[in-house]
Amino acid sequence: MNMRFGIEALDQHYGSAQVLRQVGFEIAPGECLAVLGRNGAGKSTLLKCIMGLIAPSAGRVMLDEVDATTWSPNRRSRAGLAYVPQGREIFSELTVGENIEAAARAHGSFGTPVMEEAISLFPVLREMWKRQGAALSGGQQQQLAIARALVTQPRLLILDEPTEGIQPNIVAAIGEVLRSLKGRMSILLVEQYLDFAIETADAFVVLSRGSIVETGRAAAMSRENLTRFIAV
Repeated sequence: MNMRFGIEALDQHYGSAQVLRQVGFEIAPGECLAVLGRNGAGKSTLLKCIMGLIAPSAGRVMLDEVDATTWSPNRRSRAGLAYVPQGREIFSELTVGENIEAAARAHGSFGTPVMEEAISLFPVLREMWKRQGAALSGGQQQQLAIARALVTQPRLLILDEPTEGIQPNIVAAIGEVLRSLKGRMSILLVEQYLDFAIETADAFVVLSRGSIVETGRAAAMSRENLTRFIAV
């Protein structure tokens, strides 16, 4: 079942610096929303607030119209949020298989079709099943991180810069997978690679200095306008 997800008027401060200012949006069930913005715009902070890794200074996180702002990250995960952070954060000392199996056991999907489908989306993972995570390339680690998130049976998949530092053929493969998942789950995508975002997203939110400066459906957003907000 798709999740109704939204945030309302989120503020976040680091000391005296305000990083997020009245940020609010909804993600239509089964769609991909891309959050764009220059480095330092507040994108990663936003995702950490959504996952409960840091508490917002003000505002609300709503899951299925329930206020989840004070929920722990574990409770949000059990409710259907899955987070692939920037840098991937796989267990580098564990094998590919151990990474996936640990997540599957924790979420009750070990040995189920859910686990098998997540692996099948990225065939390289089966080939490298017994290889340590540290021995994988950046692109292979990203595929592992996404598969590990998918075995948790998310209703909202949250991705922070999934194409960063990854070779083009793997970027293309990840894009195909994300597009295939739409309809079955919602996706929140933070991305700097504009072409990837345009190919994947149904709607856009653009952040600048912690505030939303542009929103719109993908069909109504021109590449030129989006580039204006993210070009250095």
